[in-house]
Amino acid sequence: MSAHVTVVGLGADGWVSLAEPARALVRSAATLLGGRRHLESVPAVKGQDRVIWPVPLRESLASTLEGRRAPVVALASGDPLLSGIGTTLLDILGAERVTVVPAVSSVALARARMGWPAETTTVISLVGRDTRLLVPALAAGRRLLVLSSDESTPAAVAGLLAEHRWGDSRLVVLGDLGSPTESRVEAVARSWNVTDVPRLNVVAVQVRGTGPGWAAGAVLPDEAFEHTGQITKRDLRASALARLSSAPGQLLWDVGAGSGSIGVEWMRAWPTAHAVAIEPRADRAALVRANAQRHGVPSLEVVQARAPDALRHLRRPDAVFVGGGATTPGVLDGCWAALHTGGRLVVHGVTAETEAVLLERYRRHGGELVRLHVERAEPLGRFTGWSPGRAVSQWSVTKGAS
Repeated sequence: MSAHVTVVGLGADGWVSLAEPARALVRSAATLLGGRRHLESVPAVKGQDRVIWPVPLRESLASTLEGRRAPVVALASGDPLLSGIGTTLLDILGAERVTVVPAVSSVALARARMGWPAETTTVISLVGRDTRLLVPALAAGRRLLVLSSDESTPAAVAGLLAEHRWGDSRLVVLGDLGSPTESRVEAVARSWNVTDVPRLNVVAVQVRGTGPGWAAGAVLPDEAFEHTGQITKRDLRASALARLSSAPGQLLWDVGAGSGSIGVEWMRAWPTAHAVAIEPRADRAALVRANAQRHGVPSLEVVQARAPDALRHLRRPDAVFVGGGATTPGVLDGCWAALHTGGRLVVHGVTAETEAVLLERYRRHGGELVRLHVERAEPLGRFTGWSPGRAVSQWSVTKGAS
């Protein structure tokens, strides 16, 4: 079993930023781990083993730590729990085997430089991640602090903002925060042409422009999705999402995903939410992937297979939406059996046969059974009339609820 690990955060100015108690931890370490830059920033200690983080990190970390001489200290940037190695170590070793000694984070320094209180600022990490993760946060007036992967991130952020009609947004790139070489450069997204950007930087974004206003929390219009008609329409989607109740870290199965609109909306609500879209048709599975990319949830998983067989090897969900296929033998039974206690199931049906199935399930498990009718105003000669859509039966239930 690997030893207990103490993670010490360093400021951009390295050793000089550390208080004496943190310095003592580093000096007393028999094994000191970190990136090359971190290890070179602290004084040499006779007899100390110095180990550079392995690549790939997560997959190799446990074996790298195995058998190391104690005490083991790891060096990190700023707050190790802010998109840092501290989070990874906690995931792998558990909280009882990791101690974190943070320094002032780059986020705290960036807020101080910008004069932005914490409660008015949203932090988004793009460290080793897709730039499109910014998309759900884009809304007029928002203040974003973007943790960059490297010197290319500011230009990528500016390009994404311009692409989504937020080109008037103000970008401030804060480089090497807390170091003697700290820098600041400012420009508007649409005219971004800055080339000299430090590798270590945070991008402060004041969102401005005429973008679509598709920030997380708003149910998207139907035209926001690519689809071939197989889509849970906006009003019905809002009703389903209200009952599915997306929550941080929770997993949704979207069975018979079609365009993937339910899974996309679920993940947009919380950055740490997860979703699996189960869709047997290749063309529709491709649409789900495209919509996930477009709306900034690229980690939405797509399983191109048919339920219930596709469900057997998936992680158990916290919520399930069945948009089609409720009459297929084994689908509802598989979903119900997989749900955790307290999990939510929402099923939509438009045929008499599906209604009969939902009525039987409602009698067996309880919950709520409603019929949803939506009518839209459309031209009727010189006047305006109501055009009714197909009625949808919706059964929703919480597993284990009395």
